[in-house]
Amino acid sequence: MESCINCVDNLRKYKCSKCSAPYCSVACYRAHKDSPQCVARESEVKKTEVGYQEEPTLHVPFPTDDTVAADKLQQLENCQDLRNLLHNPHLRSLLQQIDVAINAQTAMMAAMQEPLFVEFANACLQVVEPMTDAERAEIELYS
Repeated sequence: MESCINCVDNLRKYKCSKCSAPYCSVACYRAHKDSPQCVARESEVKKTEVGYQEEPTLHVPFPTDDTVAADKLQQLENCQDLRNLLHNPHLRSLLQQIDVAINAQTAMMAAMQEPLFVEFANACLQVVEPMTDAERAEIELYS
């Protein structure tokens, strides 16, 4: 395991988000981030220059009945309702928590208790799998 870039005595627990240097504590991170050693990785510089880059995938995911086609997922990028919802810091925090959760199913169940997350999920579904007229009529009937 690597040693902390700042104090060198302790083993690393974290990595600098800017340059991936190992550090062991908040104090060491603060000292490191202001130092000349902390330089953005070349890939990060390219990402900000070129714009968003997709995360590389080692293999094509195994398709299931719930797999959404890539072209449908691409449509999410252009949905103004989703863009507006994603301005909400609470929603972004919920999404980050789900992303790093050890048990994604439990995290999703907890998030679905939040009206804001339900609104987000519904907006995604409207783009990816729009309701038919019959489904809309059924919802209106029960409303």
